[in-house]
Amino acid sequence: MKVILQQDVKGQGKKGQMVDVSDGYGRNFLLPRKLAVEATAENINTMKMQDKAKAARMAEEKAAAEAAAEQLKGCQVKIKAKAGQGGRLFGSITSQEISKELKAQCGIDVNKSKIVLSDPIKSFGTFEVKCKLGSEVSGVINLLVIEDK
Repeated sequence: MKVILQQDVKGQGKKGQMVDVSDGYGRNFLLPRKLAVEATAENINTMKMQDKAKAARMAEEKAAAEAAAEQLKGCQVKIKAKAGQGGRLFGSITSQEISKELKAQCGIDVNKSKIVLSDPIKSFGTFEVKCKLGSEVSGVINLLVIEDK
């Protein structure tokens, strides 16, 4: 019996896959629990349409991420921070602050969870901060930390 999985099923496959299972397993376990639907022509067609929609959505997201990466190249973000003796900051510059200033200064909206800080920024100067914008797309934010007087 051929079925299309509606959820990941251990030992059978992932969501959206068409798999061949025994008649009893399909009829008595997968179908009643709505883990799968029978592979009729209509259901196969629906599965193909969903795959096309998913591919189009992924392509659209990748294009948007690449456009954002291009915008990041020409933008420098300036953040003012207070410091003590020796030029060390009180606290550190967080990804949330970077995200907020990036939106205010350049108009680019990047979620704070997509900004990758390898080490906390605790001094003045220029930094290149990596930013994961999409599945395979990453950009670099040019960051300038200056003293707030």
